[in-house]
Amino acid sequence: MKTPFTIDPERLRALRALADHGTVTAAGRVLHLSPSAVSQQIAALSRSTGVPLLVRHGRRVRLTPQALVLLDHARLIEAQFERARTDLAAFDDGEVGVVTIASFGTAIAGLVAPAIGVLSQSRPRLVVTVMEVEAPECFERLDDGAVDVAVTVDFRCGPHRNDPRYERVDLMTDPLFAVLPVRHRLARRRHVQLNALADDAWVMGTAGHPCADITDAALASTGVFPHTCHRVNDWDAVIAIVAQGSGVALVPALALGPSRSEVVALPVKPWQPARGIYAAVRNGSALTPHIAAVTEALSNAAGDDLTGGMATGVLHSRPG
Repeated sequence: MKTPFTIDPERLRALRALADHGTVTAAGRVLHLSPSAVSQQIAALSRSTGVPLLVRHGRRVRLTPQALVLLDHARLIEAQFERARTDLAAFDDGEVGVVTIASFGTAIAGLVAPAIGVLSQSRPRLVVTVMEVEAPECFERLDDGAVDVAVTVDFRCGPHRNDPRYERVDLMTDPLFAVLPVRHRLARRRHVQLNALADDAWVMGTAGHPCADITDAALASTGVFPHTCHRVNDWDAVIAIVAQGSGVALVPALALGPSRSEVVALPVKPWQPARGIYAAVRNGSALTPHIAAVTEALSNAAGDDLTGGMATGVLHSRPG
């Protein structure tokens, strides 16, 4: 008797994870399954659909043409499941539920925490939890359902704006300032050009980290190839090193702490580099009432004057 054609969503997720991450081991890591469990899920999907999905290629496996066809439908199937979940949640108006946000540190302080504060007053039965997770891991957590909203920045090799897996809510453009020791030769200026800092020692993030991507892109656009003395991913630590006179850095406005005199933060001319901050949700879930309430609160928090007049003039700051 012919096996009925069925598609188990969990098995489909295993196939998509393999396609996205390249190996059974990597797919298992994302799905929190053993490699053998991933292989079993895909083998069961192959039996239930009646087509081969994997072929051996040396010591690894390769997706068959049939698997690629199925994956084209998988995006639509998964989005439709999310829409079904949205329709069921529409019986409620978003006043109750649990939403988990993954975010990087400075956005937690500058965007997520203010949004949670507003929601605790306007929707006291809506539970919002936060975990500090940076890109690209935040997208793995979003894919496997561990989080509902990822607050992140545009970064090299990140999802493109029209990635079918996600819906995007642009939150804010966060300008970057040149942060100098208070005794730096240019510290009394009202703005600075990056090429004027070409010979300085620089404090940057580790290679491939979003913090480093931001600085690399800004400096490359002006033809500056920095002498990097320190590799640090925490903005407070970056500012602390600058404060000791050990280098200069580009620091986003959200990461600049309370006013003091250890460093100065100057606007960059002739154009101000910036990082784009946005919230990503799984495709099909943006209108789920409790998730929509959270992204709306994040948008409102971002709409406030969070930079506090940093766009012009000299800002004195210290590590937070």
